[in-house]
Amino acid sequence: MRSTAEARRVTVLNAAVSAFARAGFHATPVTAVAAAAGISEAYVFRLFSGKLGLFVAAAGACFDRIAEAIEAGAERATGDSPEEILDAMGDAYAELIADRDLLLFQVQAQAVTDIPEIAEAVRAGYRQVATLVQSRAGAGDAQVQQFFAYGQLCHLIVTAGLEQVPEPWARALTAGIRHP
Repeated sequence: MRSTAEARRVTVLNAAVSAFARAGFHATPVTAVAAAAGISEAYVFRLFSGKLGLFVAAAGACFDRIAEAIEAGAERATGDSPEEILDAMGDAYAELIADRDLLLFQVQAQAVTDIPEIAEAVRAGYRQVATLVQSRAGAGDAQVQQFFAYGQLCHLIVTAGLEQVPEPWARALTAGIRHP
């Protein structure tokens, strides 16, 4: 069983991902995260070392969720080839980014990588996920690169709502890609 502080930390991180997803790092006050978590701003500062520490921890939690989802996807793969495992991982990721907050948080985090601590958190997250994808699927560098390229394309498709655009250019970008 989790301690109260550990449980609160998880609650605050979930609230932080949602709050930062909507307004970004610079425009989101810690008071908004605290209110969404149902705790005081002072308690947030006891759990995290300020707004930057909170954002960095939220980025870590976000990438942990991604890693858990793609691992679960790999477990559901119907075959053992790298392609089959990567497809299952990709399907699991597509399901995960149906959580718009998680998706938009990633976009927001990438937008503020000019802040060194956030850049390192984003790199650490991608390191975690890329290492998992490569080792779990037995995939080569080109396959891992393609997996991530499709993931970024999925971000574009979902955030811009391209599935709803009936124009040739949008159909070209969305061809063969499905999202829940």
